[in-house]
Amino acid sequence: MNDYLNRMGRPAQVANGGGPEAPAQHPAVGGPNKKRKIPKPSLKMAFMTLLVCIVILLVALVVYVFVYKDNTATMSQVKIKQYQAVFLNSADGQVYFGKLTSLNRNYYKLTDIYYVRVQTVQPDKNSTATTQNISLAKLGNEIHGPEDVMYINKSDVMFWENLKESGQVVTAIRAYQKSGGQTTNTTPTTNTTTNTTNTTTNTTH
Repeated sequence: MNDYLNRMGRPAQVANGGGPEAPAQHPAVGGPNKKRKIPKPSLKMAFMTLLVCIVILLVALVVYVFVYKDNTATMSQVKIKQYQAVFLNSADGQVYFGKLTSLNRNYYKLTDIYYVRVQTVQPDKNSTATTQNISLAKLGNEIHGPEDVMYINKSDVMFWENLKESGQVVTAIRAYQKSGGQTTNTTPTTNTTTNTTNTTTNTTH
């Protein structure tokens, strides 16, 4: 009978249940989906990043200690209620007096500025001796009309000093301020001397 059913294309019944044979179970092709592994950063890369961060912090610390902090410590010595004398390392050794502050890491700012003016005086034209008239001048009365503020490169400053109230410079400044800023303008004059040579002709008889 089973042979007859097989010839007719029908599946044969199993002996115990009478039903058709269950198809064979095959595992799914490819299996379940697996998660992709994300590569973790290597230990060497993490160490290099940490090393770069440490170097940057060290450089910032050095700049702070040797530039910013040093400049702050220097400017903390400026007595803001007093005048300062600023000596430049120029060829003529110019000195300015005023109120000194730090503009930035490269420049000082000087305000309420005075300077010493030296005039050479020759009392007698027949005398070779000359005298020097020293006076205190206020910045701003010059021919080019500068404002009463000066920005000085720190590299051009030889040194600076706090001035005592009892010193001659501050005394002269206070006198100038009490007089209402009255100054005497002097006009330089040039004396031209003409030498005349007399020629004497001797006639021999």
